[in-house]
Amino acid sequence: MQSDKSHSFNGHIDEMVRQSVFFRPTEPVWIARAPGRLDLMGGNVDYTGGLVLQLPLRQAVWAAVQAASEPMIRVSNPGAARLGWATEMEISSRKIASLEAIEDLCSQSPGMHWGLYVLGGFHLLNSRYGCYEQRGANVLLFSDLPANCGLASSAALEVAVLKVAAAAADIDLAGVQLAESAQWVENVVARAACGIMDQAAVVLGRANNLLPIICQPCQPLPSIPLPTQLRVWGINSMVPRATSSRAYENARAAAFMGFKMICRWQGLEPSLDPNSPIPRWTDVRWNGYLSNLTPSEFRAAYERKLPETMPGRDFVERFGGHVDPFTVLDPTEEYPVRAAVRYAAEENHRIDTVRLLMESFKPESAEGALRAMGELMYQSHLAYAECGLGAEACDRLVALARQFGFYGAKMTGGGAGGVVAVLGTAGQEEVLARMAAEHAAGRDATPQIFEGSSDGADHFGAQMAGVVGAAEMV
Repeated sequence: MQSDKSHSFNGHIDEMVRQSVFFRPTEPVWIARAPGRLDLMGGNVDYTGGLVLQLPLRQAVWAAVQAASEPMIRVSNPGAARLGWATEMEISSRKIASLEAIEDLCSQSPGMHWGLYVLGGFHLLNSRYGCYEQRGANVLLFSDLPANCGLASSAALEVAVLKVAAAAADIDLAGVQLAESAQWVENVVARAACGIMDQAAVVLGRANNLLPIICQPCQPLPSIPLPTQLRVWGINSMVPRATSSRAYENARAAAFMGFKMICRWQGLEPSLDPNSPIPRWTDVRWNGYLSNLTPSEFRAAYERKLPETMPGRDFVERFGGHVDPFTVLDPTEEYPVRAAVRYAAEENHRIDTVRLLMESFKPESAEGALRAMGELMYQSHLAYAECGLGAEACDRLVALARQFGFYGAKMTGGGAGGVVAVLGTAGQEEVLARMAAEHAAGRDATPQIFEGSSDGADHFGAQMAGVVGAAEMV
């Protein structure tokens, strides 16, 4: 993977800051950057407490903030025009403490929904640190990270805004605390049912390194340098996806339904964790994390007992509410309970195996390790479909990866579309391009290939400069 260390004040963001009409030339502008991430393994086990393996991408979201004496938060997002979204937004600083006021503004049209991820960060900073109520800020956004394709664009937006707005208010917000704050914005303000995986990856990731994270709630492990001969790419299926999709929410709800059933059979009563800033349920055996259930335990005690599917109405009648604060059970919906619990247990084991193979990777045994990792990726892809998260375009890409001789491929993130991760070796770039052309046959566009890596938001830091001036790392 090629590292991209050129993201400083050169390029698009520097030019946009210089040209912006609402930045005053005599005041400093703070700038932060948060990359997207490629989900090698993990997908839907972050909310069940599993291990994930993430690679920060070269593409990123940038946010520039200048403090203002006038109590208004003004946001300019010129790139939103490409998606038909609103490009400008403003709200009185006095209203930033009100989630209702933010929701009212951002619900005026579908093209303003992105404002929840931005203004939610200012709301959090105001509620926790008492800033941005009496003064304002001008915010400029730039992104070369595409939205709605499973690369954590919403997490990158949240993190970049929180990082830079905190720095402009003389607040040091970093590390796991920054990731958890961004997750809070997505869960509580944007009401998207995500785990911590995306936010942690875009904050803590290092260029050309896989970041293992145990999502209980957020335990980053030492980064794993990608072996020089190994390549990981992302290729866009051109089918959009989002964590607010019905398929994702159903699979997530099904996992928590299964967890509630298993606790009932074990005589356990889950309770709200009083120490968690993100609402979650816990228990005395698995600590609320379904991925702590091993594959052998699942198969021996629960696989045959769990229903393949269950309507929401039947579950509520027999077990009461499920234990997920961020999904709502539909009485008429059929939930894939058995597959969702199987995925939580078996995917966690697959990911841990890939992690161990990566950590012990040696050139002399590369072929065996690559084949083993690739097979685990193919298994993971099939498990998505069992949970109702499949997509025909992604299935086609994975089949093409086999046909074109790549070791492994799988759907990424929350599934049901988006980007497919492909595992191969140096020198297969031209083969990947031919594969993309094959996938594009009969379509109006060629799928974008994501390659290259860069540091996460913490390692870029928050930078301060005059609108025309040189940068100082802080």
